[in-house]
Amino acid sequence: MPGTSQDIDAARAFYTRISSVYDALADRDEHRARQMGLTLLDAQAGEHVLEIGFGTGSSLVGLATAVGASGRVCGLDLSPGMKAVAEQRLRSTEASATVDLRVAAVPPIPFGDMAFAATFTAFTLELFPDDTLTTVLREVRRTLCAGGRLAAVSMDVGTAEQRRAAPERIYTWMHRHFPHIIDCRPIDVEQRLGQAGFTIQRSERLEIWGLPVVACLAH
Repeated sequence: MPGTSQDIDAARAFYTRISSVYDALADRDEHRARQMGLTLLDAQAGEHVLEIGFGTGSSLVGLATAVGASGRVCGLDLSPGMKAVAEQRLRSTEASATVDLRVAAVPPIPFGDMAFAATFTAFTLELFPDDTLTTVLREVRRTLCAGGRLAAVSMDVGTAEQRRAAPERIYTWMHRHFPHIIDCRPIDVEQRLGQAGFTIQRSERLEIWGLPVVACLAH
């Protein structure tokens, strides 16, 4: 989710173009990490939860089931194509009544202060440029209730040994030279959350395609 209007338009067009095949391309590999993040978030009945970058809606049914009829799940995504796929997924469940999906470029987050008990985001933070990511995390804090929590799943910079490994070096080179295709890059997730004022409660690490991924729970 780049920062300039041209970048946003290009990203919106790209993700809309691949929305119908995204699950086939990436969901199988991302699923385990996403589920790890949802387990860390541990959404509860009656809570209001925000998902930033809901994509094809892979996490929405689980979140909506967890918060129940007395809760609410709101989702933001850049792509109308992704929203259409997510809505189709929800139509086959009873979860749609408690889910509010919106097409919006973040930041800002179009909700009031302290609107949510929890925020979830998976494979989205690493799409933002560094300066925009700072603003996004500031907006997450603004919209979380006192004591609210954030579960973030992201490509991570990993250890020094992982950074020297072939998959990481190849991916970083591809992102540097072909950012219109490889649009996300590894970030130091724990450091960025800490700089934004979050306190890390728990982290879980794994690899996808040989690349380090981290799921963090922060307050």
